[in-house]
Amino acid sequence: MNGNILSFDEAHERLLGFVRPVREIETVDTMMAAGRVLAAALHSTIDQPPMDNSAMDGYAVRAADVPVAGTRLPVSQRIPAGSVGHALQPGTAARIFTGAPLPEGADAVVMQELCEHEGEHVVINTVPAVGEFVRRRGHDVAAGAEVLPAGLRLTPQALALAASVGAAQLPVYRRLKVALFSTGSELVMPGEPLPPGAIYNSNRFMLRNLLAGLGCEVEDFGIIPDRLAATREALRRAAEGHDLILSSGGVSVGEEDHVKPAVEAEGSLDLWRIAMKPGKPLAYGRVHGAAFIGLPGNPVSSFVTFLMMVRPFVLASQGAGEVLPQSLMLRADFDWPKPDRRREFLRARMNAQGGIELFRNQASSALNSTVWANGLVDIPAGKAVARGEIVRFLPYADLLH
Repeated sequence: MNGNILSFDEAHERLLGFVRPVREIETVDTMMAAGRVLAAALHSTIDQPPMDNSAMDGYAVRAADVPVAGTRLPVSQRIPAGSVGHALQPGTAARIFTGAPLPEGADAVVMQELCEHEGEHVVINTVPAVGEFVRRRGHDVAAGAEVLPAGLRLTPQALALAASVGAAQLPVYRRLKVALFSTGSELVMPGEPLPPGAIYNSNRFMLRNLLAGLGCEVEDFGIIPDRLAATREALRRAAEGHDLILSSGGVSVGEEDHVKPAVEAEGSLDLWRIAMKPGKPLAYGRVHGAAFIGLPGNPVSSFVTFLMMVRPFVLASQGAGEVLPQSLMLRADFDWPKPDRRREFLRARMNAQGGIELFRNQASSALNSTVWANGLVDIPAGKAVARGEIVRFLPYADLLH
């Protein structure tokens, strides 16, 4: 593209190059750390499991004591989970339950479905192998091993793993502090009367919750009227105590679009137009020490540019090591015969046949397309798509958190 219009890839690379990650570290309870970014690698102080234990409800035996199916052994003890048995005497079996420590001397567990209980004896109807249904000490995690790497965004399963090795607290980077506002004299809030020419502010609801889903602390500065002085004042207030200012609307080149000149007057503008559709007008700069990103006012443009540009910026700013979304290569069950000079992100969803279909209306004002869809199709600039071709699909499941 010519002039000041950057390709998507160039703009993406430059935007991430502007990131100044937060450095402050907090120690939080593991129970409350979901979505936070781990600031230091977690190493296990214990073996996991901490002892040899049974993987099944059944009977612990010495394999040598069961040479043939149908062997009958006396049951010498009962070992539920949470208790410790005594050494298994040769020629006997121990009733044992899942997770219970294997008694000294035992080297196999026979599942109860392959056994017959007869009073104080048990008949073993199979020949067990040494180690069968035994979970060995340290099999999952050895003491001293790295359990979770620094820079990981903590998922529920990561927290479970941390808890399993005894980590009651975790060091995480502090949350990114974001100031949010919308520009537009035509905007009113739901619940208020809708005057002629006015529209309800949908971006405020969308952006605030997208930021919250990424673990940010959000302060909402409301709706700013389309006046240069008001926009400059909002930028000054928003810069105080925040890492990032995020606005929607007012970033185009119309007479009522004041964000660009306001940012230039209060700070610096380093990035503006991007060759992506929807979402060409997107601004990046700095205002009194805070990063600034200005999104388009059209709701779909605002949504898509947030997912593709703001999300990786926010994650990188919070210290995350992995910020790019995963994608799937799937069959296009649609035709897209008129390519655009810009890289396009089309609202689409996977169908029951394993293909991708498009929402009928790809206009940047069609907010219902974002709800109908379950992801975006990434179409390279200048690329037409014929039904049956393989396209890159970005599921919401990997974009909305």
